[in-house]
Amino acid sequence: MKDLSVLQRRVVACKRCPRLVRWRRTTALAKTKRFQHQTYWGKPVPGFGDPRARLLLVGLAPAAHGGNRTGRMFTGDRSGDWLYRALHKFGFANQSLSESVDDGLRLNDCYITAACRCAPPANKLLPEELSHCRPFLLQEMRLLSRVRVVIGLGKIGFDAALQSLCELEEHSLVSRPRFSHGAEYSPGPRMTLLGSFHPSQQNTFTGRLTEPMFDSVFRRARAILRKAKE
Repeated sequence: MKDLSVLQRRVVACKRCPRLVRWRRTTALAKTKRFQHQTYWGKPVPGFGDPRARLLLVGLAPAAHGGNRTGRMFTGDRSGDWLYRALHKFGFANQSLSESVDDGLRLNDCYITAACRCAPPANKLLPEELSHCRPFLLQEMRLLSRVRVVIGLGKIGFDAALQSLCELEEHSLVSRPRFSHGAEYSPGPRMTLLGSFHPSQQNTFTGRLTEPMFDSVFRRARAILRKAKE
């Protein structure tokens, strides 16, 4: 889809947030010991996937030594190991590993993006940084016209998706749905928003998020899409 490619190039060229620009560039130059031999991407990371996707995933932001290194969302880090294993299990990816942009990964009926496109210091984003990035998410949602299920990974991903969906559906919230793992909300007649804990090491190492818990969200997404197809 030509318009989606244009948007992806606009994302990569963005320099609106000085703090994030400094951090992603500094990290790309300093690197981390196990990746000293690699050249880091060090730029905003665009969304990617199937342009005809019915499932959209909205994460937080690229990891400093994951997406900021590889140039692809959830690629080259532990969170990605969890995510692509689940996507492969439920038929949304052709393989369960995502290690580099040339590893042969293809998404099927799925597109992955984030609330912010630059790796933030200590994984903490400022409100104005999220605000600067939100037009990119809105435009992605407009272009991905077949999306029927959105999964918000973590509270920030969930809230960013919810706010964008409500704006696109011209729907104002009487009360904001609370984020929780497995939360389900319909901001429009043909749209479902699901919540999931983010597959960060903080959540997976402590057992706050287990593999069966994570799988349950994708199983629900698949069930909704299967019904929508009938």
